[in-house]
Amino acid sequence: MSKKYFGTDGIRGRVGEYPITPDFMLKLGWAAGMAFRKMGACKVLVGKDTRISGYMFESALEAGLTSAGADVMLLGPMPTPAIAYLSRTFQAEAGIVISASHNPHDDNGIKFFSGKGTKLPDELELMIEELLDTPMTVVESSKIGKVSRINDASGRYIEFCKSSVPTGTSFAGLKIVIDCAHGATYKVAPSVFRELGADVVVLSAQPNGLNINENCGSTHMGQLQAAVLAEHADLGIAFDGDGDRVLMVDHTGAIVDGDELIFIIARDLHERGKLQGGVVGTLMSNLGLELALADLGIPFVRANVGDRYVIAELLERNWVVGGENSGHVVCFNHTTTGDAIIAALQVLMALKTRNEGLAQTRQALRKCPQVLINVRFGGGESPLEHPAVKEASARVTQAMAGRGRVLLRKSGTEPLVRVMVEGEDETQVRGYAEELAKLVTEVSA
Repeated sequence: MSKKYFGTDGIRGRVGEYPITPDFMLKLGWAAGMAFRKMGACKVLVGKDTRISGYMFESALEAGLTSAGADVMLLGPMPTPAIAYLSRTFQAEAGIVISASHNPHDDNGIKFFSGKGTKLPDELELMIEELLDTPMTVVESSKIGKVSRINDASGRYIEFCKSSVPTGTSFAGLKIVIDCAHGATYKVAPSVFRELGADVVVLSAQPNGLNINENCGSTHMGQLQAAVLAEHADLGIAFDGDGDRVLMVDHTGAIVDGDELIFIIARDLHERGKLQGGVVGTLMSNLGLELALADLGIPFVRANVGDRYVIAELLERNWVVGGENSGHVVCFNHTTTGDAIIAALQVLMALKTRNEGLAQTRQALRKCPQVLINVRFGGGESPLEHPAVKEASARVTQAMAGRGRVLLRKSGTEPLVRVMVEGEDETQVRGYAEELAKLVTEVSA
């Protein structure tokens, strides 16, 4: 059964446009509360990132949840993975995050976590959607939920992040620049790294509700690259607006993407005999990651794009490391979802163990040239179903003769077709990608 509202990463859209409206959020809170209450006494944690519309949607969700008899615990601005962690420690039935992740401030959305800190099962999302199509009711007055605020949420999460590295670990002597994207990590991330001894320079940690992800963070790396060079730092760390993505910059100013971070973490665990199974990437993971892991005898499988699918594959195989080149990195040996701060800490531990800098450590993975072009399209039939697009994709794949890949896919969160071509010759790869992107644009017109 297909879902009406839930996408690969919750419900997301432009603020003020259905369903990202206060009235829908009120109804969503009620529907979620009714669904969670079927499991018994109901306690729901609600956190958010720093975008201005979070105030409005927090109030609407709170009213909806309490009208269904659910007790609400408000966390305020906190990274998405912190809500997953705190949902477990407070033994809540669920956690709700108000965030549009790496999108600009005029978007927002809702993500749900189960009481175990994992994505909601499909059947529960479908139950919520079914309830959304029924009339809203209010429990009797004596059963209306109560609301409280968790004032020490940041401190709890900071200690949890620090616990992901061995007791006594010190990063003294390491100078790092952190870009918090004016987002949900702006308080906790600097504290985590400073308390572990690092010399920390902080960028983009003055959220005003409108500047989240604006020319900063993991989607706009230029500011961080410049700061690492200007500060003569050892490395830079960039988070996205809700703290579930991380990218890095080495001391030369070069960007280190999610594939490289996953490799560094997986190789370190492998060398210490602590890597359980293999690594899960996605259809977008660079061929170089697969080859570098193969050289170490580490199995690698590809899931569909989206951390939801990476996590599902990890759970099915009982593996512990996976992620996406965009910077979603999952370390199941420490937590239940993608966590940017914890992933960054595991990379720093790997560097410390090898006594190497990031620029040196990343050299073991030689990435194949990969060109990605995003093509915006309107509603209607997907351009990927057009015969001319299918024919061209097959022709390019054949021409690359097994030495490269073509991947055409629709974004799960935006009206985009992602055209990706990967191979050994960068000039050839770029030519093929531009040819396919042009064709997708033409058939979308």
